[in-house]
Amino acid sequence: MNAKKSIFLPVLVALAGCATLPSSGPTGKQVEKSAIEPEDGTAPIQVVHVNTVADLPGAGANLAPAAVLTELAPPPTDLVGPGDVLDISIYEAGVALFSAASGGSAGAQAAAAPGVQVQKLPPTRVDDQGDITIPYAGQQHVAGLTLRGVEAKILRSLRKLSQMPQVLVTMSQAITNSVIVSGEVARPGRLVLQTNRESLSDVVALAGGYRGIARDLTLRVTRKGKSVDLRVNDLADDPALDVRAYPGDRLTLLSNPRTYSVLGASGRVEQAVFNRSTVSLAEAIAAAGGANPATGDPAAIFIFRYVRGSDGVEAPVVYHLDMMKTGAYFLSQRFPIQDKDVLYFGNAAANQPSKLVQLISQLFSPILTVTSAVQTVQNSNR
Repeated sequence: MNAKKSIFLPVLVALAGCATLPSSGPTGKQVEKSAIEPEDGTAPIQVVHVNTVADLPGAGANLAPAAVLTELAPPPTDLVGPGDVLDISIYEAGVALFSAASGGSAGAQAAAAPGVQVQKLPPTRVDDQGDITIPYAGQQHVAGLTLRGVEAKILRSLRKLSQMPQVLVTMSQAITNSVIVSGEVARPGRLVLQTNRESLSDVVALAGGYRGIARDLTLRVTRKGKSVDLRVNDLADDPALDVRAYPGDRLTLLSNPRTYSVLGASGRVEQAVFNRSTVSLAEAIAAAGGANPATGDPAAIFIFRYVRGSDGVEAPVVYHLDMMKTGAYFLSQRFPIQDKDVLYFGNAAANQPSKLVQLISQLFSPILTVTSAVQTVQNSNR
């Protein structure tokens, strides 16, 4: 008997020294208290108790700011800028300033009109300052003009040098009126906007379409030094986001599967990937196996999320649903999960006694087994 006491005594002392029992995380009340009254002195975190439809966040509550992609009036499709290559033909009647036409269709037209000569200049690239050089007329600033504007400017510069000049300017290679498309598209590269009314999804289609699964793709649009990320599925679901592409835009399709994390006393702790374009809270709870029957509290279901305000600043928000209430099951069907959300199942405060019993059982079970084996050996030796 004294031997048994000597075996049990150290175990009881060790058990008494345990300050806390194993836990999968804080309880619901602990989550709310630490959010509203942070012990580290930081600002309180907003806690939203979802009890009615009015408490639900919007499906687009965390979309990137649309101000970056403000709808801009489409510029002329023949606007000239640095890098563009122009074909310039100069027609003259009477005494010609330039040499006679040199073959081709222009030469045929000149032959049909005696006394009219045409000179086609070599392909002329607009330099970085937006200038071109015309023989006899000198340097001409053409950036920001349309093709008709360039014609008029060259014509004015030649009127005192040539008799009845006429100028025809066409675009040989467009740089200004184009966008760059890269990433997960079939044909990445430079794409000329033919109408300047093509939407973002139109540009992706003109580039051969996207590669991969739409729900896993993010379209990054860089415009005038600012960038915004849009989900490809969001462009289809919300036409207001599918704004017109603008010359100079850079569009990059990135493979970026959306995920959310499941933590706490759930049936399964994991990082889950969206298996469709939209996932509701009810579906996320079911996929996680619900609250753990032994340790979880169905009344303490939380969503941790950063929400962007009207001022464009993100702030942390905690949404709470009590799944012990019938109405919460309907609300959870309309609660949209978003990328990088944390779904947390609160730990049940009422399961601590059962945990204590389990802990004692786990501690004493090996000792009882050894004691029973010793007694069996002693009895066999008698």
